[in-house]
Amino acid sequence: MKSRRSPGAAALVSAGIFLSRIFGLVRERVFAHYFGLSPVADAFRAALRIPNFLQTLFGEGVLSASFIPVYASLVAQEKRDEAGRVAGAVFAILALVTSLLVLLGVLATPLMIDLIAFGFEGARRDLTITLVRIFFPGAGLLVLSAWCLGILNSHRRFFLSYSVPVLWNLSMIAALVWFGPHAGEERLAVIVAWASVIGSGAQFAAQLPVVLRLVKPLRIGFAFQLESVRTVIRNFVPVFVSRGVVQLSAFIDSDLASLLPKGSVAALANAQTIYLLPVSLFGMAVSASELPAMSSVMGGQEEVAAQLRKRLRNGLRRIAFFVIPSAVAFIALGDLVVGAIVESGKFKHANTLDVWSILAGSGVGLLASTQGRLYASAFYALRDTRTPLRFAVIRVALTTVLGYLCSKPLPLLLGVDPKWGVAGLTASAGVSGWVEFILLRRALGQKIGQEPGNAGYLVRLWLTALLAAGAAWGIKLSLPPGLHPIPMALATLVPYGLIYLIAADPQQIRTRLAGFTDGKASGKPPRP
Repeated sequence: MKSRRSPGAAALVSAGIFLSRIFGLVRERVFAHYFGLSPVADAFRAALRIPNFLQTLFGEGVLSASFIPVYASLVAQEKRDEAGRVAGAVFAILALVTSLLVLLGVLATPLMIDLIAFGFEGARRDLTITLVRIFFPGAGLLVLSAWCLGILNSHRRFFLSYSVPVLWNLSMIAALVWFGPHAGEERLAVIVAWASVIGSGAQFAAQLPVVLRLVKPLRIGFAFQLESVRTVIRNFVPVFVSRGVVQLSAFIDSDLASLLPKGSVAALANAQTIYLLPVSLFGMAVSASELPAMSSVMGGQEEVAAQLRKRLRNGLRRIAFFVIPSAVAFIALGDLVVGAIVESGKFKHANTLDVWSILAGSGVGLLASTQGRLYASAFYALRDTRTPLRFAVIRVALTTVLGYLCSKPLPLLLGVDPKWGVAGLTASAGVSGWVEFILLRRALGQKIGQEPGNAGYLVRLWLTALLAAGAAWGIKLSLPPGLHPIPMALATLVPYGLIYLIAADPQQIRTRLAGFTDGKASGKPPRP
């Protein structure tokens, strides 16, 4: 039996993410205008990792991998009563766990600073402690918001769940605009931190009414006697560890950056914000929409494997079509991307070039990271949460070793400015991402059979993107010097995108875009 089709699922996820990311970029530009790459910006960026960590760990990771496959399967089988009890049990468990985490986090913040920014000292360390304590209650609200996301995704209500972060961004933008011209940097950082807590509450409140309408009856209680709840918990532990290990890698990068020249942590955070745009728009959009669909596939073992291979192949192609030109743009035209987004006020052109080098390093593993998400979703749909965990551990171990070597000893050995060490961090993480991707692909092939090769298709996309980048460079060199970053980016990046779309395969542009919009695996695969 084939899985239910979900027309426009990937497009709805992408649209919601795009809307929230646009407001996120606006927030980044306003933040950069008032803080630049100052020590206060370093402290704020390091502290902000706490809510980001919990939201990613519980929402994008644990709930998506352990809760959605079980809940979506119950919904597909129309077992409404059991689905409501499972949803209520997961809410109760999350509420208890996050309450304890928030309390522990507030009390143990000084100890945690040594984990997230052990290079910070003096006033920068003190400010980071203050900000982390403010962020923690908001982090708890974001975890409950992630529970709403799991419910909404299982019912194919993708747009709301991925667009509500707009409220979080708007809250901080309003605080920056209102208080920025008058408050000092440290006071402004505290105000914006409190604004993020308000935004977290608004994000949860906006989803809750829809969730309550969808889940009937919703029965709040632990319900450990239900096999479905025990399955969620069994899947929860390895996925929690797996996502925690991946997030640990991000903390290690931040720690290593804190040992580099001042401003390195803020520069890394700026680059990661831009890097996450295609990861979210394309990698997350496809994997998030495919997870409930793949989890709902029913039938014999061979039939399920065939359906998963088809969905996987089409999903990988949709991701590659949009991510490859993004990676090339980060490497070849990253100064234009960064300048258009954050170059303003205290954020100068020299800062733009620093962030470009970090963004270019991120481009090395961009395709592996985005496609790897879809492979992980396929494992989760098969109720296998341990295989991605093993490969995540390998990835983090590699990232730690290579990150240290490329951020500290290598720049010293080459006699280059230590600030280039941050670019070494992101490039080494990209290499580790490719190792994890290869391991995931091979292991999944052993479970369901290898999907048909896409090598020729990928080579054509890479060559097309490089050709378009060369043309964009020619346009860039012809522009008058001193042009504002935004019109310069528009004059260069728009032709770059158009050239890529036209040259990639003019006969299949509509097929590519329609395939992404439909978000489904049915239909004849595009010609390689």
